Amino acid sequence: MANRPSSDYPDIGTLGEDLVTQWLESTGWLILHRRWNCRWGEIDIIAQRKDNSGTVILIFVEVKTRSTGNWDAGGRMAIAQQKQVKLSRTAAMFLATFPEKADYPCRFDVAIVCCERKITNTNSLASFSARGLYLTLQEYIPAAFEYLIDN
Repeated sequence: MANRPSSDYPDIGTLGEDLVTQWLESTGWLILHRRWNCRWGEIDIIAQRKDNSGTVILIFVEVKTRSTGNWDAGGRMAIAQQKQVKLSRTAAMFLATFPEKADYPCRFDVAIVCCERKITNTNSLASFSARGLYLTLQEYIPAAFEYLIDN
C-alpha cells in the first residue's frame, strides 16, 4: 500500500494555533500576529490586551501541538533554554520593528495542545475538531519563561 501524499494530512501545528487563537480571543486578547517571523525565528501568536489597571500587556505565545503518547511531554521538553533564547531574540526583533509597543510589559506564554483521532479527554480549556482530528488545549502556561538572550 502506497503512502498518502503529505497534502492529505492536516498540519496539526496550524490547527493547534487556530485553537489557541480562538481561545485567546474568547478570553479578551486581541491577536496582533500569527506566525510572525524574522531572521531569528518565528513566534506562533502575538497578542495584547489591557489588564485591570488599564496597562496594555503583550504576550508572545509558543504553541506546542502533539499527538497522544509523544516523547517530549506534550511539547514541554521542546521549550529548552536554546528555544527560549531564540524566542527572546525574535521578540526583541518584533519590538524593534514595532517600537510603539516596546514599552509594554511583555511575557512569554506556552500553550500545550493535544491532537487525537478520537475524543479521550474532555477536561480541557478549549477544544475543537477538524478533518477527523480532535484538538484540546490541555494547558496554558502564562509567563512560562523569562526574557533570555545569551551572551
